[in-house]
Amino acid sequence: MPDGTHDGDRHSHLGDRKRVGLALALTVSFMVVEAVGGLMSGSLALLADAGHMLADSGALALALAGFHFAARPSDDRRSYGYGRAQVLAAFANGVMLLVVAVWIIAEAAERFVAGSQIAAIPMLIVAIAGLIANLVAFRILHGGDRHHSLNLRGALLHVAGDILGSLAAIIAALVIIFGGWTLIDPLLSLLVAALLLFGAIDLIRRSGHILLEGAPETAEADDIRKRLLAALPEIEDVHHIHVWSLTEKHPLVTLHARVAESADGDATLSRIKAFLDETYGIAHATVQLERGPCPDH
Repeated sequence: MPDGTHDGDRHSHLGDRKRVGLALALTVSFMVVEAVGGLMSGSLALLADAGHMLADSGALALALAGFHFAARPSDDRRSYGYGRAQVLAAFANGVMLLVVAVWIIAEAAERFVAGSQIAAIPMLIVAIAGLIANLVAFRILHGGDRHHSLNLRGALLHVAGDILGSLAAIIAALVIIFGGWTLIDPLLSLLVAALLLFGAIDLIRRSGHILLEGAPETAEADDIRKRLLAALPEIEDVHHIHVWSLTEKHPLVTLHARVAESADGDATLSRIKAFLDETYGIAHATVQLERGPCPDH
């Protein structure tokens, strides 16, 4: 890839890494407050949010490590560098979100059966403070490159889950204070768990697709073949197309192109690479030109 692309990615990673570091410090600090508040008040909503913040702390630390490894240069053993570390961190974050959601569901089911006593006033105070802390963390992360970084998106999903948890705890506390209905606590916790499950499954699906060398949604092999044949008349056939992503914003492709005997090989190769870059954003393409039967058939 061009050096300019690497330099842009490096600056983006540095900015995102700082954001994740600040969010991590804030999350760890307030996690302790929520855990103590949840134990003192007996609120599952607060404990669920504290448990989620514990998972968040690990997830944000994992995301931070992902950015650190992704910034390392390529070497003889890893010629593409360490960019995939971000995707691995995103996949691990998705699994952690899934585990937290299942734990909340199990705890809520137990509360429905056994019931519990809840000190609503301390619960409300801690939940409001938690909401403020989570909103600050979300604002810090939201300014990063979330559209092209699964790693940052995973961190954002964790903090968004914390915001939902804090809102659920505030609503539950108000209902208990004014209505005395304690079952609202596990009920709203189930709602938060359902939203976490949705986010976790989506993150696992997206990162897993990249780890399994799946084709990007915007650059499928059959579409590349049809468009190349239509755009470049000197190409007679395109085959052995393999397209995948190193990270969400780094698609890669290898392909064979059979060209006419009269075609200028160097010019055709340049046109193919330019077409792939302009049409699909694929800046790194390995193209094998052929003037007869494919030797790999």
